[in-house]
Amino acid sequence: MRLGLFGKGGAGKAQAQEQAGRIKALMREILGLSDAAAIAVNEIICADPACPGSETVILVMNPGEKTKAFKLQMAMAEVTPAAVQDMLAAEGL
Repeated sequence: MRLGLFGKGGAGKAQAQEQAGRIKALMREILGLSDAAAIAVNEIICADPACPGSETVILVMNPGEKTKAFKLQMAMAEVTPAAVQDMLAAEGL
């Protein structure tokens, strides 16, 4: 199993960082987060046939609050504003 950005080098790593930055900006905008909030975005790729393939995991860390974890069953490059809004709506946000 390969997790996060590990194993990606060169252009692949730069592209992953760009996609993660795009998703962070989406989360910050949609949730109205301040600059004090930290957001981590990672793509998890599972080689096990029982796994769904790629999954994007988003952690939102607001000072003084518990960390919130969100998951999208798609690669970072496939994440759209609508997918983020649907995910947040399913979480009641």
